[in-house]
Amino acid sequence: MKPIRLAVITVSDRCSRGVTVDTTGPALLRLAEAQLAAQITAFKCVPDEIPAVTQILCDLADGDDAPDLILTAGGTGLAPRDVTPEATLEVLERRHSGLMELIRRRCYEKTPRAYLSRGEAGTRRRTLIVNLPGSERGATESLEALVDILPHAIETLRGEVQDDGRPDATATTGKVVRHEDTRR
Repeated sequence: MKPIRLAVITVSDRCSRGVTVDTTGPALLRLAEAQLAAQITAFKCVPDEIPAVTQILCDLADGDDAPDLILTAGGTGLAPRDVTPEATLEVLERRHSGLMELIRRRCYEKTPRAYLSRGEAGTRRRTLIVNLPGSERGATESLEALVDILPHAIETLRGEVQDDGRPDATATTGKVVRHEDTRR
C-alpha cells in the first residue's frame, strides 16, 4: 500500500492566536506516523469559526495534491464555540457516521465521555475527513480506535480495492479482499 497522505487541522481559538501551545495536533501526527506510516502533507491551526474550518477543509481536499485523510482536532463538544461538526457537514459530499460510531463504542470502554463528542466523518472527493476531540487523550484514543480499519478505507477510497468476498472472485480493477466472518 502506498503511504497514507495525512493532514491534521487543530481547531482552537487559543492555539490559533498563540495563547496556548497545541499538543493535540503534534500527538496525532506522531501516532499516525508510528501506527499508519502516514506521510504528513499539512499541519494547520484555525480558530473555532465555521468559515475558517470550511475554508481549510476545502482548500486541502480540493487541491491537486489532496491528502487521503484529514483529521481535525477540537471543536466537537458542547461548548457554544464548538462548530467543527457543523463546518464539516457543509463540505462533506458523503457522510460516514459508522466511523464515529466505532470511535465512540471503542472509546467508551475508557470513558463514557466519548459520547459527548459530536464529531462527523465522511468524504469530499477522494479525501476522508474525520473530526476528533480537542484533548490530546481524546484525540489519540479516537485515532487509535480507527487504526485497524483506516488503511482499508483509504485504499477503497483511492479505488485500489475490488472489495468482493466471493470465494471465486478475481481481481479486475484492484485487489480482492477476502472477508472472514469473525462472528462465527
